[in-house]
Amino acid sequence: MEISGVWLPIVTPFYGQSVDYDSYRNLIDYYISKKVAGIIPLGTTGEVSTIEDTEYEEIIALTTEYVNHRAPILIGCGGNCTSKVVKQIRIVDKYDVQGILSVSPYYNRPDQNGIFQHFLRLSESTDLGIVLYNIPYRTGRNIENETIYKLAELKNIIGIKDSCGDGKQSMDLLLNKPKDFSVLTGEDIFFYANLTLGGDGGILAASHYRPENYLDIYYKMLANDHQGALAVWKNLATIIPVLFEEPNPAPIKHLLFLNGLLRSNETRLPIVAASNRLQDKIGRILSQNLL
Repeated sequence: MEISGVWLPIVTPFYGQSVDYDSYRNLIDYYISKKVAGIIPLGTTGEVSTIEDTEYEEIIALTTEYVNHRAPILIGCGGNCTSKVVKQIRIVDKYDVQGILSVSPYYNRPDQNGIFQHFLRLSESTDLGIVLYNIPYRTGRNIENETIYKLAELKNIIGIKDSCGDGKQSMDLLLNKPKDFSVLTGEDIFFYANLTLGGDGGILAASHYRPENYLDIYYKMLANDHQGALAVWKNLATIIPVLFEEPNPAPIKHLLFLNGLLRSNETRLPIVAASNRLQDKIGRILSQNLL
């Protein structure tokens, strides 16, 4: 399976602290109509750490049934206990999805061999495609490029969501990209840079708003229209930081609420709703049509 383009790590809507499946279906329809490359439920942006076990499978079941082959699906499936992640993969395996997005083990901070052995075990437990997720400022441990290269040799590890936060590491990975291995940025502000260095796209929380602009950039770059892509990017690049001024996905949920795509901007603790200051700022941006 090839993974490229603009993938949406979709929010999980809540209303009265329950999953708002009506809003969720509306989001799926909206983003499929915008032709995103694929949808990723149950990631960080989907507040997976506050999703109950029963909700986890309910969301997978509803997503696969409602998407109904209209777009590829990757399921967020990761953790810091390898055996528990293997059990979680067995749940995902029951459904018609293309693969999983799996974060590097967090908190217990394994060394590079431990990280490799963790993903080796996941690879051996499923035929699904596995996209690695490297985000050391959340996990406490970086997946070094040499480890990524070793993992890329495994049969079903097909790519990485790169949020390493180190420009040199990202550039080295892109310039020495393994064959048949996709490198997508998870740092929204690096999307254009990823493409200029031969990257495959992005898994972008910010693409919840104006996904067509991100897609326009992607296809312009494929057509070698770098200046045209840069002109679109300059407008987005000034707004993306606003959507991450406070913990994700609170600002994005408020933006979607203002645009009528969610009926509530609710989050689950310990994430709280965007502050009044940021809500006002997002409202001004929308009213001035800057985004």
